[in-house]
Amino acid sequence: MKRLAALLALAAPLLAGGDASNVLVVINDASALSRAAGEYYVRRREIPLRNVCHVRASTEEAVTRDAYNASIAAPIARCLRSRKLVEGIYYIVTTAGVPLKIEGAAELGGDQASVDSELTLLYADLHGPAHATHGFIANPFFDNRGGQFGHPRFAMYLVTRLAGYDFPDIRGEIDRALAARNTGKFVIDMKSSDRAAEGDNWLYEAARQLPPGRVVLDESDRVLTNEKEVIAYAAWGSNDPHRKERYLGFQWLPGAIVTEYVSTNARTFARPPENWTLGNWRDVNTWFAGAPQTLTADYIHDGATGASGHVYEPYLPFTPRPDVLLPAWYQGRNLAESFWMSIPALSWQNVVIGDPLCSLGKP
Repeated sequence: MKRLAALLALAAPLLAGGDASNVLVVINDASALSRAAGEYYVRRREIPLRNVCHVRASTEEAVTRDAYNASIAAPIARCLRSRKLVEGIYYIVTTAGVPLKIEGAAELGGDQASVDSELTLLYADLHGPAHATHGFIANPFFDNRGGQFGHPRFAMYLVTRLAGYDFPDIRGEIDRALAARNTGKFVIDMKSSDRAAEGDNWLYEAARQLPPGRVVLDESDRVLTNEKEVIAYAAWGSNDPHRKERYLGFQWLPGAIVTEYVSTNARTFARPPENWTLGNWRDVNTWFAGAPQTLTADYIHDGATGASGHVYEPYLPFTPRPDVLLPAWYQGRNLAESFWMSIPALSWQNVVIGDPLCSLGKP
């Protein structure tokens, strides 16, 4: 028993993750919301002031590739180099008001991408030639369940975003991150019991790797609603044809995370009209911000602490894998590591919302 305890004690730091000294916070000085979000996070997490990088960029959500390079990537690279932070920073935190997505060609070979996914490759770019921007790049951290994230082993940054409809939403997600505890239910909603279907099989496998007493797994075609004490939720979102309402009526615990197989759920963080609900692709009058689909920001507004989303079509194989994400979250990985180890591609459409250091702690 003593030998086992000693081995566990040695193994624990491998999954511990970084701390405030490993976080770079990016604030867009042109955005009052970005300044408010960044300053509040720095104060609450006690981020060193030398780890705060100010840029001056567009306040529009979508920017061109040239604008991204000149007003976002280049000044962040200067911050990292001039302050000798290139190696010591593991996590980059963008803030609402920093542009969200890069315009470009669509489809698998296109150069559309989220700003945050592009920034994951800034570490590699600082050590060699700039990465190719057409198509995706395999994530070296994907499904790496053993060992702690760090440099130079993983040539990337883990990028998360503090975002919501307004400052109260962002303040709430930060405060809830600090109160996270390893308790509550993992709610997993399959579209059907067809485990041969790729997405449903990943959901089923996620449930299989979690303690049975903490899992609510639905394999029917109904939509789970009004669940209590939810610490994580994985489902098809508006790609479940039976999902009709924006909100699920869940009671979210501090530290609750959300992931969905939805193409455009992070397409915008602008607030829809209160009477808007999920629509359909056939009727443009049911769309908001170019699509009828669920919105990542709704979950944050409703009380979740972290979430994933996509700014453009990611294709199912490149959405977060719940069978990687949920076990990592349960086992005590922090938010940035849990999400990014579940995402197969970089320079792609993925966005991770929340405090990168948020963790449930060990079960």
